[in-house]
Amino acid sequence: MLALAALAPAQAVEPGQAAPDFAIPAGAVAGAARLADLRGKVVYLDFWASWCGPCKQSFPWMAAMQARYAAQGLQIIAVNLDTDSEDGKRFLLATPAAFPVAFDPEGKLPRQYAIKGMPSSILIGRDGRVRKQHAGFNPKIQQQLEADIQSALEAQP
Repeated sequence: MLALAALAPAQAVEPGQAAPDFAIPAGAVAGAARLADLRGKVVYLDFWASWCGPCKQSFPWMAAMQARYAAQGLQIIAVNLDTDSEDGKRFLLATPAAFPVAFDPEGKLPRQYAIKGMPSSILIGRDGRVRKQHAGFNPKIQQQLEADIQSALEAQP
C-alpha cells in the first residue's frame, strides 16, 4: 500500500475530470477492455489485491451490481495489482468474478488514477468523466455505492 502511495502522482483524479484512458489486456475473466470503447456506459473501475480483506467482501457485491444493472449500461472492471498475478488468479478461484478482470502487476493504471489504497473504486459516467472516487469497502457503504451507480446510470451524458 505504501508503494502505491509513493508511485501515485501528487494530483488525484477529481470528479468532473475526464477519466484517464486505459487499455488493459485480457485477464483471467472475460476479454480486453479499453475505456474509449466503453463510452456511453457507466464504468465502475475497481482496484484490488489478493491480500486485501475488504476486496473479498466487495467481489460478491460487484457481481450483484453487474447482474442488476448491466442492462442499463453498467460495466464493472476489476484491476488486480498483485505483483505476482498467480496470487490474483488463486483469489479468483475462491471468489469468482462475474465481470472483466485485468492484471496490472506494474501498477501503471493505479498511478494514472492516483490510487492510494485497496480496494479503491472510480465511478466513470457515460460521458467518460469521473463521477466518484472511493477508497475502502464494507457492508455499511454498499447502499451509498449503489445509489451512486444508480445516479450515474440515470444521468444524461
